Amino acid sequence: MTGPQQVLAEYLRAVEDAGLDYVCCGDHISFYIGFGSDGLLTAAAYAAMTNSLPVSIGIYLLVLRHPVAVARQIATFESLFPGRLIFGVGIGGEDPHEVEICGVEPKTRGRRMNECLQILHGLLEGTPFSFEGEFFRIKDALILPAPKTKPPILIGGRSDAALRRAALYGDGWLPIWVSARRLKEASGQIAEVAERNGRRADSFTHGLQVWCATGRNRSDARNRLAAAMESLYQIPFERFEKWSPYGSTQEIAEALSPYIDVGCKYINLTLQAPDPHSQIETAAAIREYLINR
Repeated sequence: MTGPQQVLAEYLRAVEDAGLDYVCCGDHISFYIGFGSDGLLTAAAYAAMTNSLPVSIGIYLLVLRHPVAVARQIATFESLFPGRLIFGVGIGGEDPHEVEICGVEPKTRGRRMNECLQILHGLLEGTPFSFEGEFFRIKDALILPAPKTKPPILIGGRSDAALRRAALYGDGWLPIWVSARRLKEASGQIAEVAERNGRRADSFTHGLQVWCATGRNRSDARNRLAAAMESLYQIPFERFEKWSPYGSTQEIAEALSPYIDVGCKYINLTLQAPDPHSQIETAAAIREYLINR
């Protein structure tokens, strides 16, 4: 490999060598000014460039794809890289235009997502599957070979509907921009709904997506984080600031510590740093702090 591919491969190997639990990637089709990258393609590339490093997609806009095609993609991924995918999914919320250009009515996203998840679960069993709903009608669909290991499916979103979706169809909740208190409350809500519907409350593994930044000093870190988030979301940083820690490694780790206290098991860091080396070093130090605190 040469050029950008070599740089990426070296970066990912450094992530793996640093002992981090997994690497994260996002997913967008055409976000605001056309930004995006396909989450499953990116995850496969990351997995191919490393030896055993898992990849977390946070989050894949499942609602914008046909679930039969996604089931095939997941089965293929698992055949190539078994047990190395953490599949976070969501309906997308910040840019309705991205949803519309994919032929999906934004107001139907929640109901559509529920059907997508039911179909995905059915197809990954490796037996003929039929489904008739509001958006999808499938008869005797079959995806073989079925994956020996099905990836955990974590459900994004902050609404009550998203929590119910996680309880019914997910293996955990993967929110962004929530407090530790909210994570604890939501975990209880998910457990209640799950138990009422015949699912074990102790089977869930919840996570968190968090933007954060380090820099030469606290002010530099804030400016770095604000610039990155405002560029992507087209919204003033102040709207996100209370959920987006910045400063020294210890300050970031201390801000994340309460989430671990309420049972958070996955933390996807969107970490802004002066350079790739310090980004990896900071992420590893945060992990070490949270494990050994």
